[in-house]
Amino acid sequence: MSAYSYTHKRPSEATCGVCGRTGEDVSRALGVCRRCIIEDTDSARGTVARARLRARERYSTPLSPPRAEGGATCRICVNRCRMGPGELGFCGLRENRWGKVHSRAGTSRLGVFTAYHDLLPTNCVADWVCPGCSGSGHPAYSVSRGPESGYKNLAVFLAACSFDCLFCQNWSFRENTEMLAPLRTPGELADMVDDRTSCICFFGGDPSPQLPFALTASRRALKRAGGRTLRICWETNGSMNAGLLRQALALSLETGGCMKFDIKAWDENLNRALTGATNRQTLENVELAIEFSQVRPEPPPVVASTLMVPGYVGPQEVSSIARFLASLDPDIPYSLLAFHPDYLMDDMGTTTAKIARECEAAAREAGLSRIKIGNVHLLS
Repeated sequence: MSAYSYTHKRPSEATCGVCGRTGEDVSRALGVCRRCIIEDTDSARGTVARARLRARERYSTPLSPPRAEGGATCRICVNRCRMGPGELGFCGLRENRWGKVHSRAGTSRLGVFTAYHDLLPTNCVADWVCPGCSGSGHPAYSVSRGPESGYKNLAVFLAACSFDCLFCQNWSFRENTEMLAPLRTPGELADMVDDRTSCICFFGGDPSPQLPFALTASRRALKRAGGRTLRICWETNGSMNAGLLRQALALSLETGGCMKFDIKAWDENLNRALTGATNRQTLENVELAIEFSQVRPEPPPVVASTLMVPGYVGPQEVSSIARFLASLDPDIPYSLLAFHPDYLMDDMGTTTAKIARECEAAAREAGLSRIKIGNVHLLS
């Protein structure tokens, strides 16, 4: 659906199964309010666990990251899946085959992805600070002083994820992961880069489970580009291991690209409830990325974003996230993204303009200087 044809609807009321409160800020998909999630009672944990089981039961992948005793351990991302014989990992791309981790896709040889060209300037989390849409970094990293009109971004959708967000905007990718289709080589992706392609952005799903593939494809594309402008960017939940993070960041730093960290929540209980995973690796990786990228202040190599989820991720969460970011670098660009109902949280309303302004004020008060409200057409 076109962003500009979205019809605002009135959110449904639901009841928190823990405290009994009813309101528009409680999602049926979770069945528990933000306050009860954060208080972390046995009842809240049980309600969240049942909600997450319902979210996963339609797929062949595990209901949660496997923890088989003596199983084969994947170390690609924060989930550290320990798979028993024949068992799949949480992302669906890895399995225990004959006692060892076997990658069905997401390797340096094969990946599951779709891709398309987007004319620049394009709608991007970092469009207000990136070379392709703003001219930042010209002439070293941008072909023009302003938006690169006439050039293209190759948007690469990697069809697997290390998280399982109940509000996922791209949830249909799970069908590709289930079927492992289309399986393609790094060379096929590199062939999609023509002489008017000035950046590649990997998103999804999430790049984390398929970073070995994306890194190989990026290097091949850069080699073929022969030194002309070709930025490598990533939009990620930040759950990859530190070694892969450094490799991805190195490519972005070298080419003028950036890593866009989507920080879902500050409170770990809330992050687990909404995404099925811890946020500890994400926050550690943000800190590592900012330290690693100090060698290139502009264009900004690290950008952060947060989706303002009604009833769950508002000014309080944003304030804590912004305070953390400001403690690392007050000039980190931070995008606050308006929510629209999708996937299992389709009973919620859109972010209101009032909440968006309060989130922006909270981020500024926490010490950040570069803040933008995105998806403003969705605000109600």
